Amino acid sequence: MARKTAQDDPLAPVTLAVGQEDLLLDRAVQEVVAAAKASDADTDVRDLTPDQLQPGTLAELTSPSLFAERKVVVVRNAQDLSADTVKDVKAYLGAPAEEITLVLLHAGGAKGKGLLDAARKAGAREVACPKMTKPADRLAFVRSEFRATGRSATPEACQALVDAIGSDLRELAAAVSQLAADIEGTVDEAVVGRYYTGRAEASSFTVADRAVEGRAAEALEALRWSLSTGVAPVLITSALAQGVRAIGKLSSARGGRPADLARELGMPPWKIDRVRQQMRGWTPDGVSVALRAVAEADAGVKGGGEDPGYVLEKAVVTIARAARSRGRA
Repeated sequence: MARKTAQDDPLAPVTLAVGQEDLLLDRAVQEVVAAAKASDADTDVRDLTPDQLQPGTLAELTSPSLFAERKVVVVRNAQDLSADTVKDVKAYLGAPAEEITLVLLHAGGAKGKGLLDAARKAGAREVACPKMTKPADRLAFVRSEFRATGRSATPEACQALVDAIGSDLRELAAAVSQLAADIEGTVDEAVVGRYYTGRAEASSFTVADRAVEGRAAEALEALRWSLSTGVAPVLITSALAQGVRAIGKLSSARGGRPADLARELGMPPWKIDRVRQQMRGWTPDGVSVALRAVAEADAGVKGGGEDPGYVLEKAVVTIARAARSRGRA
């Protein structure tokens, strides 16, 4: 197999995503899966943890199919694979199957270094997914996110966003997406200030998480702090909507592993696990009530009500009560 680089075709036989930044690891997987499904909409995706990849499992997954279907096999935390399974993977690297893309996610440390070296020697396409511990790295990430959306942002705006959000790349990415959707023209420091300044201690997502967990007092405390430090009310209604919709989507989905549900619902696996914990106590009627509350709050903060703070407090209390609807049934 010829040596690949991170800029080559994501359908290379083997992709090696190296690092500990979960968002970047998930994106590396999503890029491969998207390319595979663009080539074949019926692509079979298998997303596996080390305990699910036992000796012999990889051979079964990569054996020729009667229907010659395209397949993506994702192996997470490859550094934790057992010695026997590592032997299987190394053997596969020497003769990868056609129409199959193997994605190995590896933390990049000393543990499991033999597999890491073998994949590189075999010419695996490599994607760097390092933890971004330096402010300069996070600043570069924000700039690249704005470029990816096709929007421009001033250097001062990018820095202000990093200062306000902190080190969580998922929140930084979500903030860029929100600004790109809401703001026309160049995003400047004043815009970031209106949306985010002072929100490092309490975000719109914190408000939403506490509300859908039924923790009304904590949700209200986070809401009041967010509003007092300049978080735009529209961001809070957006976060509430995302939280309630996630509960509704997962509660109506068929059971299965997080990886399977993630593909079905379009959520990353980590979010499936979080929403599963949050949805205890919810009923279908509770979801309906909460969605109506979010819709009313959204209308209120966009001019339909006199006091956005009161509108949001009412919505938070309603959602928190709906989260405990099963216990009252």
